Amino acid sequence: MAENNEKNKVTMDKIVSLCRRRGFIFQSSEIYGGLNGAYDYGPMGVRLKNNLRDLWWKEMTQLHDNIVGLDASILMHAKVWEASGHVSNFTDPMVDCKQCKSRFRADQIDLNAPCPVCGTRGSFTTPRNFNLMFQTHIGANADAASTIYLRPETAQGIYVDFKNVVSSSRVKIPFGIAQVGKSFRNEITTKNFIFRSCEFEQMEMQFFCKPGTEDEWFPYWREQRFNFYTDKVGIRKEALRWHQHGPDELAFYAKDAYDIQFYFPMGWQELEGIHSRTDYDLTQHQKFSGKEMTYLDPETNQKYIPYVVETSAGLTRNVLMALSDAYEEEVLKGEDGKEDVRTVLHFHPNVAPVMVAVLPLVKKDGLAEYASDLEHSLREEFVTDFDTSGAIGRRYRRQDEIGTPYCITVDYDTLKDNTVTLRFRDSMEQMRIPVSEIESTIKKATKEYKRV
Repeated sequence: MAENNEKNKVTMDKIVSLCRRRGFIFQSSEIYGGLNGAYDYGPMGVRLKNNLRDLWWKEMTQLHDNIVGLDASILMHAKVWEASGHVSNFTDPMVDCKQCKSRFRADQIDLNAPCPVCGTRGSFTTPRNFNLMFQTHIGANADAASTIYLRPETAQGIYVDFKNVVSSSRVKIPFGIAQVGKSFRNEITTKNFIFRSCEFEQMEMQFFCKPGTEDEWFPYWREQRFNFYTDKVGIRKEALRWHQHGPDELAFYAKDAYDIQFYFPMGWQELEGIHSRTDYDLTQHQKFSGKEMTYLDPETNQKYIPYVVETSAGLTRNVLMALSDAYEEEVLKGEDGKEDVRTVLHFHPNVAPVMVAVLPLVKKDGLAEYASDLEHSLREEFVTDFDTSGAIGRRYRRQDEIGTPYCITVDYDTLKDNTVTLRFRDSMEQMRIPVSEIESTIKKATKEYKRV
């Protein structure tokens, strides 16, 4: 494994470099100089993101018989955001440097210190509130009546469709509504790669329960969500921790709130929030819309507005977490005593962009044709890659850098006895197996996977 020294420390620069080099993430509109706070997901990145999304969706809906799915519109009536408080309260304090025109969040810098960009002292403007929602217009006329917003979160779509879901399905409290979708925030400053961007994706679940039972469900969902990262995504426990919101952080309507934090290259930061939101959101929408948001309990015939326990995770932050946790530079020593560095992404097979790479030892003598046919036959079960370019050792390294957990090498013995070499990414161990046992061997190894 990698030596624990400063040279091999995981940094954001190393993550960004690998992402660009191996087709995970690119700067948006790069040929025009790029757009701050916006990123494109390349061939490897979109697979990683979709795998994380699908794993979450399966965990939250398929494995829970009391959670249903929803895909609400990005564009919603402006009153939704008035009711939620976003129009009046979704702001950050902003200051500008009069000298270099750089913009900062006032709560993240010392206003008496020199400007971090140009070094000018006493150059900051008076802090002013800046609404984080993107505003646009719908229809032909750009006036107050046509104003709408790009949603800053996906949760409100769940709340406004609460009655529709209850009346059109057989759900009974306690139940949840899950949603994955894009959100938009006009961030004052975007930094740390995809950690904070203007366009991002969220994975949220609102769990509706009878008032008085929220204290039972809140610890349940805390445990469920933490275990998801360690057991399903394969994140190291020591890279995760809990942070409870203090009095100065807790929203005025919330009963309790915890964040799951991950140790990113820039330190401990929020990954997912679990919040006990009481009945605030449904009550607000009942007030602003004039529509009843109560639930009729079929067993007690009692009407009430449910309480909500929310789980809210950033999908794009999950991508950065997976990359950061998986990244390692291993210092290897050859037989000649010389050191070599192997860059590897230790993705859990559940989320790896490529599950199996099929590599012919050489291109000639029918090995490439055999390997190509084998790779095609495995596509039904696994996401595969086929590579014939360069020496076999170099091809292994390329697969290590994109996090492929299993490599299959086709050699001359394969043509004689239909056996192949199966290489394991983390340990670099190799074993000889019959072609007929490839699928079962990989599935067994994935089920039993433990990071070395």
